[in-house]
Amino acid sequence: MERFDNIPEIALGWHREGKGAVLATVVETWGSAPRRVGSQLAISSEGEIQGSVSGGCVEGAVVVEAIEALEAGESRMLEYGISDGDAFAVGLACGGTIRVLVEPIGAVLPEAMLADLVAARTARQPIAYVVNPTSGARSLTSDGYGTRFRMDRSGFEEDGETFVAIHNPPLRMLIVGAVHIAQALVPIARLAGYDPTLIDPRESFGSEARFPGETILHDWPDEGVASYGLDSRTALVLLTHDPKLDDPALEQALRSEVFYIGALGSKRTHAKRVARFEEKGYSVAEIGKIHGPVGLDIGAASPAEIALSIMAECTEVLRHGPENGPKNGSEAPSEKAAG
Repeated sequence: MERFDNIPEIALGWHREGKGAVLATVVETWGSAPRRVGSQLAISSEGEIQGSVSGGCVEGAVVVEAIEALEAGESRMLEYGISDGDAFAVGLACGGTIRVLVEPIGAVLPEAMLADLVAARTARQPIAYVVNPTSGARSLTSDGYGTRFRMDRSGFEEDGETFVAIHNPPLRMLIVGAVHIAQALVPIARLAGYDPTLIDPRESFGSEARFPGETILHDWPDEGVASYGLDSRTALVLLTHDPKLDDPALEQALRSEVFYIGALGSKRTHAKRVARFEEKGYSVAEIGKIHGPVGLDIGAASPAEIALSIMAECTEVLRHGPENGPKNGSEAPSEKAAG
């Protein structure tokens, strides 16, 4: 499956190989444009492409424009409209329009600036690329744009001239407990754009045979979480409903910046969990970060359905913000037997 989260790195690599490279970025959309603002396409002078700015309906035209812009050493602002008559052919319910900013690396977008952007991304530091397409002013910043960083939302500022491309660290999911639900959750998380990692000291559970090709830490959860690191682009899912395994990870997560914490277990199990952490001195607000029972109540029954409900709730919190808090003890049917 093609990745869409490493486009700046690919473009920088092509440029340094001497091929010449262009970054094309969706800066505005109207109607049912299939790719969100901030989506990128990397194009080399040889016509190689990685990424996407549409559902495939305008990529060919963008490649032609990008190669011409690379040869001319200039940026270009492209606009494409998809008529209602053509919409069905490209998988849209109705017409849409997109604007795409094309920037050759070196001649327009400085190599050093792109390298700094890539370095920040590698270090998991949120960074914003700010450009005025009219004046050509460009900069990188980690300050300001707090709402854009939190909502992972690129776009033009109110002045209509300043475009802010948000580059948040890639999403990660740390799963404590290599149980049957994890076997379904790991591939679902990966499809949703997360980099999943499993922690389970029980090697018979976290085995290569059960999770082929996956990253598995056979550490005690508190040690695994410490080595993994917890930040604002990390989701933590606890699937053992065993205090000896879940609680050490929770102790670190509740005072971290993780955007989502989900814990498997029934209403009764979660009430005991809350009581334990109250005794340990954690505040109501800290304990309130836990989504327990984990997952949206979709009537899930099988491990795969429970995994789907977890991924749906994690997505809801990511996209709608922390105000979508835990269910305050409401019990998902899928977890009545979870203990």
